Amino acid sequence: MEVYIVLTDTGTLLTKMIRRFTKYPLNHASISFTKELDKTYSFGRKRANNPFIGGFVKEDMNGKLFRNAKCAVYKCSVSEFEYKQMLNGVKKIEVEKQAYKYNFIGLFGVLLNKKINRKKAFFCSEFVATILHTGGIIVSSKNPSLVKPNDLAAYEKFSLVYEGELQAYLSPTCYHISPELPNEGEVRSSFIEKAKYIVSYKFIAG
Repeated sequence: MEVYIVLTDTGTLLTKMIRRFTKYPLNHASISFTKELDKTYSFGRKRANNPFIGGFVKEDMNGKLFRNAKCAVYKCSVSEFEYKQMLNGVKKIEVEKQAYKYNFIGLFGVLLNKKINRKKAFFCSEFVATILHTGGIIVSSKNPSLVKPNDLAAYEKFSLVYEGELQAYLSPTCYHISPELPNEGEVRSSFIEKAKYIVSYKFIAG
């Protein structure tokens, strides 16, 4: 099984401010449980037009906020147990999402390299690192409250799947979500059946 880490640049004022300090182009992190990114979670703004109301979000990657976003998508192979542990961790937070807040103060801790743990509050990469930790994936020797998006990208077990425009990744014509090709046996069987038909037709037709 696989989990996906999605790093994005949405072009918002907050991400621009964070980029000035991190010097990294992609400063929003999310975790997804499908390659199509239809089960993607993070901590961020709850409303696309209001950066000051934030918390736990199930993200609509086709929505207004991500319409012009650039991204990098990474994947990591995990066991079924690890996958379920991480997904259950997300679901537990989702059930109590009204009690969770965006950890704005924690961002200053990252800038000062000072751990600031707040109860029921995360910023995006802190959330992703915490969920990965529940599945036994330790992406950094840092405390999750100090993990930046580029720390996630640097983790050796993550492989880069895609880099570019997010909407291009989500397009049905993109290679990674194209319909599955028939396996070799199916191709061979189909070829044999067609060959039999052609031979039979030619025999009957003389």
